[in-house]
Amino acid sequence: MLAIGGFVLGAVIGVFRARSLGGKAPDMAQYAFGIGLLLGVTGLFIQIILLRFLS
Repeated sequence: MLAIGGFVLGAVIGVFRARSLGGKAPDMAQYAFGIGLLLGVTGLFIQIILLRFLS
């Protein structure tokens, strides 16, 4: 669940970041995917660590 939430949050942050830099639609998509991937993988690792320690 953290991985999906991290990806969605990262995508939203990426779109706003690209828009603030004056980017067009392809720039927004690239920023959304890049930051979404970063936060999604981070969320995945946090989820794995939490599952290992709490179970």
